[in-house]
Amino acid sequence: MDLKNFDPLTHTGPLPSPCINICQMEEATGWCKGCQRTIDEIIDWGIAPEAKKRQIWLAIHARRTAK
Repeated sequence: MDLKNFDPLTHTGPLPSPCINICQMEEATGWCKGCQRTIDEIIDWGIAPEAKKRQIWLAIHARRTAK
């Protein structure tokens, strides 16, 4: 699955993790260099309901657009 072009609004089924195995936190933004999640979003992912995962994906898209 191409996670760089992933659309959480049209995806059906369980949402995939945004992790791409480049796990380094950027000090300036507080986001992971690979997936653009915050440390709290990374920690919560495994127990988050689908609605929360969708919100995280939308935040990731906003962060990528802002970069």
